[in-house]
Amino acid sequence: MANRTVQFEIKRQASPDGPAVWERFELEWRPGMNVISAMMEIAANPVTADGRPTTPITYDSNCLEEICGSCAMRINGKARMACSSLVDNLEQPIRLEPLSKFPLVRDLQVDRSVLFKNLMRVKAWVPVDGTYDLGSGPRVYPQQQEVNYPLSNCISCTCCMEVCPQFNEQTGFVGAATIAQVRLFNNHPTGKVLKEDRLRALAGDGGIQECGYAQNCVKACPKQIPLTNAIADVGRDVIGQKVKDWLRG
Repeated sequence: MANRTVQFEIKRQASPDGPAVWERFELEWRPGMNVISAMMEIAANPVTADGRPTTPITYDSNCLEEICGSCAMRINGKARMACSSLVDNLEQPIRLEPLSKFPLVRDLQVDRSVLFKNLMRVKAWVPVDGTYDLGSGPRVYPQQQEVNYPLSNCISCTCCMEVCPQFNEQTGFVGAATIAQVRLFNNHPTGKVLKEDRLRALAGDGGIQECGYAQNCVKACPKQIPLTNAIADVGRDVIGQKVKDWLRG
């Protein structure tokens, strides 16, 4: 009996302005095989299914266990993490494409720095300067920890931004991941010092008003973060902040 094989069709592009081509690869099936392990095997022997030598596929990966978020790509048309996508659960041929909402670097690698620019824009950090002893931190009760912990699971994969119909160059929408981080840091006893700045940032262009509540982000998120709940909560707070600013002004 012939050995079982796995078929891949991968979209290749040598440069952002270069022509896109599809290459087909055939690998021997192994138990527990995932998309990243297949990419590694192709890198070790970059030969197409018809026996033509080619270059290794360019893609991002790091942790290989759905923590770093770097290996996000479109797998059979859906934004997924390649490290946790088992080939046994995917229809063949398995089609791999880069995320479509971000500038292409090469092959399956894209530039997702817009997410980090958005996080800087909303000051998504706890402002504690220096290395000196500040004493004990503020107490966070278990009930609040249960609210915050799911929000802290974001791995910056940008799957939520890829599937969002509002995330595009026309709207400049910051995306669900950024809004959820605003919710997380505004909940933090020390992070609250920048709460008003964050809410004002989301009240401007590309802010929370751009969200159409399509809820695609919740379905795509590999960490099951309650993104629409966070968006609703932050939206309420943004409106409240705008009212406060109007009354003060």
